[in-house]
Amino acid sequence: MNKLQTQNNNQQAIGTIIEAHGPVVIIDCTQLPPLRQALYTRFDHTTYLFEVHQHLDERHIRAITLHGTAGLSRGLLVYDTGAPLQVPVSKECLGRLLNIFGEPLDGQAPLAHDEFRNIHSKPLPLSEAIGITGILETGIKVIDLLCPFVKGGKTGLFGGAGVGKTVLIMEFIHSVSAIHKGVSVFAGVGERIREAHELWREMQQAGVMSDTLMVFGQMDESPGVRFRVGLSALTYAEYLRDTLHKEVLFVMDNVFRFVQAGSEISSLLGRMPATVGYQPTLTSEVAELEDRILSTREGAITSVQAVYVPADDMTDPAVSAILSHLDTTVILSRDQASKGIYPAVDPLRSSSKLMDRQTLGDRHYSVAQAVREHLARYDELEDIIAMLGVEELSEADRLIVMRARKLQRYLTQPFSVLAQHSKQSGVSVPLKKVLTDCEAFLSGQYDNLSEGQCYMRGSMQD
Repeated sequence: MNKLQTQNNNQQAIGTIIEAHGPVVIIDCTQLPPLRQALYTRFDHTTYLFEVHQHLDERHIRAITLHGTAGLSRGLLVYDTGAPLQVPVSKECLGRLLNIFGEPLDGQAPLAHDEFRNIHSKPLPLSEAIGITGILETGIKVIDLLCPFVKGGKTGLFGGAGVGKTVLIMEFIHSVSAIHKGVSVFAGVGERIREAHELWREMQQAGVMSDTLMVFGQMDESPGVRFRVGLSALTYAEYLRDTLHKEVLFVMDNVFRFVQAGSEISSLLGRMPATVGYQPTLTSEVAELEDRILSTREGAITSVQAVYVPADDMTDPAVSAILSHLDTTVILSRDQASKGIYPAVDPLRSSSKLMDRQTLGDRHYSVAQAVREHLARYDELEDIIAMLGVEELSEADRLIVMRARKLQRYLTQPFSVLAQHSKQSGVSVPLKKVLTDCEAFLSGQYDNLSEGQCYMRGSMQD
């Protein structure tokens, strides 16, 4: 948008709007612009941007508006920006709240920029990208132990409303800033304005906004905006990776709304729906976004993506398409939250593709497997305990249940971003201390402690 203001107002029009159907416009062109080209028209001192999605014949194209359509009418002249949608980028973007075009939503001055970048840039060549380089410690005990983040990898955060998804995301951002001195980019895809406002204010209160950029495409905006805002935010993440050479955390909430926007656009363009009504291009659209989340020798992009699961069906085509790209799956459970276990991570359903000795090392792998076995055995015995009582268990099972309950409470911890609300200082626990503590629990060193002494604290050694 900023770029348009510098263009010559006497530019020759390339076509005229002849039909408008909600967010879809059909344009009669004197010359066909390429697919994904950004076009614009002006009406009553307002600029409307379009993105080309279909060539209907040798003169007509179908485009999706990237603004509200109030005021659009047949006969308006359409101009070519000369490029796909571009955003202004600069190191000063940190601390800002922007929309899909790089325009401020925080009431501050427009972003002072060094250059414009195309949001449809290609993924890095394989020769420049690097593979997995190890674990990205978050200081969150249950995550680092049982479903560790992969540096330069992708993590999916699955959870419904009210189980602490946003708080966990904020703590990830705080950890990357505090532990790794990195920066974060937050993409709000289809966020409600209440959610966006609350998150922005909470990030400021938690003191992490100075190292964070937030890009929002809100729920009331055109499906074209919700479909492309993830690419716009990812363009900023790539710029920060390439210029600051730091650890960049790319957070996207919610990837399912990105898929929904693509489905909406597909229907508007008249495509025949595929499985369960999703767009036939579902797999390639998800891959286009995911395949750009890469690391180089200069810097890394690690992604955390919140994913809504429709009807809790993990076999849903959209969820399956997203899952195929993820390295780690973190599932937040309402059952855990109801027991007061926060973060409410389900340790038995959460997993990582990299839970092997080669990646984690012998010690981490062995401790994680032992903790998981104790928690799994406790889960199996819970119904028996509820009906008959713990006294009916064998001595070996009673010991496992006692240690599993203590481990379950040990894997809770207070968060720094909630310190103002809970009046309890947040803690960050290094992985080495977590492994030492868990070994002590498993060997019986803490059998004499009560469960309350293990709850909502940092390392047992402190």
